[in-house]
Amino acid sequence: MNSRPDDTLAQLTDAGVAVWLDDISRERLSTGNLEMLMRDLHVRGVTSNPTIFAKAISSGSAYEGQIADLALRGVSVDEASRAITTYDIRWACDVLRPVYEETNGLDGRVSLEVDPRIANDTTGKTFAEAKALWWLVDRPNLFIKIPATEAGLPAITQSLAEGISVNVTLIFSLQRYGEVIDAFMAGLEAAAAAGRDLSKIASVASFFVSRVDTEVDERLDKIGTPEAEALRGKAALANARLAYELYEQRFAAPRWSELSARGARVQRPLWASTSVKDPSFADTMYVVELVAPDTVNTMPEATLHATQAHGTLHGDTIHGTYDASRKVFEQLEGLGIGYDDVVTVLEQQGVQKFEASWNELLDTIRTEMAAAPAAGE
Repeated sequence: MNSRPDDTLAQLTDAGVAVWLDDISRERLSTGNLEMLMRDLHVRGVTSNPTIFAKAISSGSAYEGQIADLALRGVSVDEASRAITTYDIRWACDVLRPVYEETNGLDGRVSLEVDPRIANDTTGKTFAEAKALWWLVDRPNLFIKIPATEAGLPAITQSLAEGISVNVTLIFSLQRYGEVIDAFMAGLEAAAAAGRDLSKIASVASFFVSRVDTEVDERLDKIGTPEAEALRGKAALANARLAYELYEQRFAAPRWSELSARGARVQRPLWASTSVKDPSFADTMYVVELVAPDTVNTMPEATLHATQAHGTLHGDTIHGTYDASRKVFEQLEGLGIGYDDVVTVLEQQGVQKFEASWNELLDTIRTEMAAAPAAGE
């Protein structure tokens, strides 16, 4: 596309960064708001999570009829949550289907998360849940979100082998990201062995950004020295940039070349958690400082508007940063802030937050079902 100088999100798209919306609601779908964001702000995909759904259900009336029916039928809260969320995801997939077709399946994707309470389950429940959600939504442009816990890695491979497209979420560490890439390639290898069309199977790897700064900067503030102060706001970008370096290395290897020759597409890095938490930082920092080809940036609507209104792109902001990014972590180690400890804490917290979000969603649905009018009222 030939973007206008004042159309920052179009420029971002031209630079190879797919703009996705990190939000969904039935009101957004029914009012045509999502189509508007696709048209005016170049949105090419949607991600969701339980907190987003809980907020949508509790803040509007769009769900009242369905919730009343579910309550009348006496379904469980777990079943009700699947019915409600898959309805919205299916609708969003249909809205984004033109983008999916225009990009030959690259974009136009909508993500739905498996139950995070089973993120550390090793009995195969995550894979079973992924299959169930894939069947319920029944749209080719769906992504099933699976957390990148150690127990989640086999489910990622199994799902891809089955032909299920996967958004691997909750990635913080470079080591875990390498394991995610291995799981992705192993899944495609199994799919190829089963005779599946690899060009129809897609995946993104969601690398969480802002939470890294939140954790590291809290530790830096406790140290309180000028050296610590100088490192605030640098860890998250450094981590994401080194993830991109790893992406380039692994997808240039012979193992990938063999899969690519069979029609496979790369697993694009996706920058998640890109809303800035520290008001002293520019509110577009995790967008304009993470620009490189073949990436996705999923943003809350406020970050979309901020980027369009006053974000300034300055070209590719990832290539050429790798040595400086490694230096950031060397300096943090010198201050006693260990990388492995930070990312381990973040993964553990991430699973806990996902579980809390899921329980919040179930509690919201339970409350709404209890308040639904009884039959005949």
